Amino acid sequence: MARTSEPLVVGRVIGDVLDCFTPTTKMSVTYNTKLVCNGYELYPSAVTTKPRVEIQGGDMRTFFTLIMTDPDVPGPSDPYLREHLHWIVTDIPGTTDATFGREVVSYEMPRPNIGIHRFVFVLFKQKRRQSVNPPSSRDHFSARSFAAENDLGLPVAAVYFNCQRETAARRR
Repeated sequence: MARTSEPLVVGRVIGDVLDCFTPTTKMSVTYNTKLVCNGYELYPSAVTTKPRVEIQGGDMRTFFTLIMTDPDVPGPSDPYLREHLHWIVTDIPGTTDATFGREVVSYEMPRPNIGIHRFVFVLFKQKRRQSVNPPSSRDHFSARSFAAENDLGLPVAAVYFNCQRETAARRR
């Protein structure tokens, strides 16, 4: 197993959301000036608008699909609604960012109510352009099933952050 996926194993992203994979594409996710790193905590007030997602790998003829999902709904101790879909962008050309893709499911900001939630960004390499169909619902989403239904294979990159409800004292 590649060292770059170890934080995903420790954070139970591999297992709960994804199968084991070897990252082959570099992806960076940035909210304003905050770079998302595996396991770092970001507050809901810092993630209200969609992030900038840059992809380094492939070329303008290579297309990617980006998914953002929360596997801890309604709470991490009993995630019986796992997973909740927050965003899907398809047809993102390699070496660009997600703004050049086609937003299939609009960005929904994280609003965890109970406990610390993981928000996972997963990048898949598409076999061809315009080949991804949107899911019927944001609830009970499965990144694995979505990838299988759309013939996406294993992910090529993933990163996650932790987020929990802000108290009034934290916002100051």
